[in-house]
Amino acid sequence: MDRLEKQYEIVVHGRVQGVGFRYAARKQARSLGLKGWIENQTDGSVRTLVQGSQEACNSYIQWCRSGTAYSWVERIEIEEKPASALSHFRILI
Repeated sequence: MDRLEKQYEIVVHGRVQGVGFRYAARKQARSLGLKGWIENQTDGSVRTLVQGSQEACNSYIQWCRSGTAYSWVERIEIEEKPASALSHFRILI
């Protein structure tokens, strides 16, 4: 793990479940070379943990602000976390 890697937990609120948000987020994260995961929450939000370079994390966070063509992002919460050992980006069921 590169000590320059950043890690963020992001909660995305709005219409983000049932619209392909998690699958599009995984594609976006992988294209940016990020590691982490994404999952639906019981309150209708989506929670994701992402790790990588600051630039790649910033791009992913910006993508989360707009989402997919079928989603509607009301707001996002971002919290920086200590980097942990992650190997790839996956969708949690």
